[in-house]
Amino acid sequence: MTGKIIRPAPAEIEFKNMRFLITEQPQDITMENYIKILTEHKVSHLVCATDPTYKTDELVRSGVSVSELSFPDGSPPNPDIIDKWLSLVHKEFTDDPDTCVGVHCVTGLGRAPVLVALALIELGMKYEDAVELIRKKRRGAINTKQLEFLDKYKRKKYFLKGKNKCQIQ
Repeated sequence: MTGKIIRPAPAEIEFKNMRFLITEQPQDITMENYIKILTEHKVSHLVCATDPTYKTDELVRSGVSVSELSFPDGSPPNPDIIDKWLSLVHKEFTDDPDTCVGVHCVTGLGRAPVLVALALIELGMKYEDAVELIRKKRRGAINTKQLEFLDKYKRKKYFLKGKNKCQIQ
């Protein structure tokens, strides 16, 4: 054993014509390859669910918007992060229904999958099905604390037409 960490490949999750790409955190040294992956998946917006450690200039030049929605490792997001995430997802897919929203944390196994699971739940998927779909492509994703959060999460029907997006309770 060489001690090298084997990280899962980027995982595209699709449901009801919305596509999400879960990845590990990019690094400045591998940014060119990372941008190729985002381009292949037609990612228009990349969400950083951790403290960013890379420069975003190349991403922006390549046409990918970047937002930071960081929250503590191993934890679920707070209501403010959830609202910002769902608002961003709604805007991106309203602006371009064929887009893909990218999201990463450090390894792409905790925070990023939880955000995608929340979007899937808001689209009408049961939390167990959302977790199963994500874990098929990101083995080991979503820890016990985050699973408990998703189990208790109450769908706000955020993506229904006419819903006031600011009305998160």
